[in-house]
Amino acid sequence: MILEHEIPKGSRLYFGKTAKKKRAIENLISSVLDENDFEEIVTPNFSYSQHQAIADNKKLITFSDEQNYQVSLRADSTLDVVRIITKRLGRTTSHKKWFYVQPVFSYASKEDYQIGCEWINHNNITDILNLTATVLGALEVKPVLQLSNINIPKLVAQELSIDIKLFKQGEIGQLFELNCAWLNQLIQVKSIEDLTAAIDIVPASIKAELEKLLKTSQEVQYDNMVIAPLYHGSLKYYDDVYYRVIQDNYTICKGGQYSSDGICSLGFAFYTDSLLKILED
Repeated sequence: MILEHEIPKGSRLYFGKTAKKKRAIENLISSVLDENDFEEIVTPNFSYSQHQAIADNKKLITFSDEQNYQVSLRADSTLDVVRIITKRLGRTTSHKKWFYVQPVFSYASKEDYQIGCEWINHNNITDILNLTATVLGALEVKPVLQLSNINIPKLVAQELSIDIKLFKQGEIGQLFELNCAWLNQLIQVKSIEDLTAAIDIVPASIKAELEKLLKTSQEVQYDNMVIAPLYHGSLKYYDDVYYRVIQDNYTICKGGQYSSDGICSLGFAFYTDSLLKILED
């Protein structure tokens, strides 16, 4: 039996002080992005292309439109923003820096609010990392920034002829059981010094991507950083250096470099509900 006042599990309700704090967070981050020349966009809640962004299609809430094409509730904003700007609005604007404040939805009834941005046709990952650091400074928090490169676990899997699922599922124990000296050292990398030492002993096929990760880590203006070269995230479109920001088991932000229809871009998304939790604590 469902009572009149009940709401679906996973959906969001804000009122009173919490609603005010949520709006304050959104306004603060929006102000930082506006000061950095980002313009706002609000995209449709419905999308034809969400399967290209989310690794697990079972998380999508789907139905058919009037012409029997599959439609999903928006589960991620990134690729829709890029395609709308470059393909639908390309004749009316040449602006490349956009931000959004809107929810995303996943099966069965999960709802999460985000404040994110996309920097279209730009490939200097350090710029978006330092913008993330600027936002964290404005929020007066200093969580851990975990820096990774999606190409490294892929190359390691190829080098050792092992299943990439070991990295996707974080099976560290099974990786140690391979008894590979250079892999064991790579697993334990956390700092710039660790990464520098690991680069000296890894196979040649992996060095270039590790050196790219090292160069990025040396340019980031943020001092609470952890390097995780073997981390493999769940979003399908990141194809180079990427990152997440975490504190107290909450993921506060995800961002990185990706390509859409041959256009290299950068972006991040801050998760409003996680920010509310850590700011409250």
